[in-house]
Amino acid sequence: MKSLRVALAQINSTVGDLRGNTEKIIASIQKARKQKTDIVAFPELAITGYPPEDLVLKPQFIEDNIAAVRKISSRTKNITAIVGFVDRNDCLYNAAAVIADGKITDVYHQDHTAELRGI
Repeated sequence: MKSLRVALAQINSTVGDLRGNTEKIIASIQKARKQKTDIVAFPELAITGYPPEDLVLKPQFIEDNIAAVRKISSRTKNITAIVGFVDRNDCLYNAAAVIADGKITDVYHQDHTAELRGI
């Protein structure tokens, strides 16, 4: 039976420091890969820092945060990473990107309706 190695990257993201947070994420991915990890998971909004508050009102900040996800995806050869960021569709979402082998394979948007129903 093949085992699955999962790592939880407890990084300390700084609110608004997209470049520094991205570097921390990439370094953690490299460390996890060296330890033969299959999946490495990062905290909520790891790219933007938590909570990003009024920064999400700046369109360029959102674009730069999405560009950071793409940059991180190029560093995921032979590993899967789950990374928190702010996604944009018709509105903004607290999201998690599932990234594997250089591609964003899926994006999960947090569902606030479950919280409103008490679930």
